[in-house]
Amino acid sequence: MYAIIEDGGRQLKVEEGQEIQIDFRDIEPGEKITFDRILALRDDAGITLGRPTLAGGTVTAEVLGEDKGPKLVVQKLRRRKNSRRKTGHRQSYTRVRIEKINAG
Repeated sequence: MYAIIEDGGRQLKVEEGQEIQIDFRDIEPGEKITFDRILALRDDAGITLGRPTLAGGTVTAEVLGEDKGPKLVVQKLRRRKNSRRKTGHRQSYTRVRIEKINAG
């Protein structure tokens, strides 16, 4: 069984027991989070598509903690001007484990 959920403008395919990264939220580890925008659901009976979402369907996940993405280096250079700038960025994420998929 899997579900396709929408979170932060992205569509994610999730299964029970799977660990995923979502946009950072200031939530303590061990707390529960519920996703209610389910776009599609696949189970033993077949696939169910939402129009645009499934009514009453939820996905429950447990927050595992914070996570960070890879370091990105941004370099700006103006040729022949001796002007250089180097900055970096590292995105913060929240890691969650999918516990229950409820069709509603």
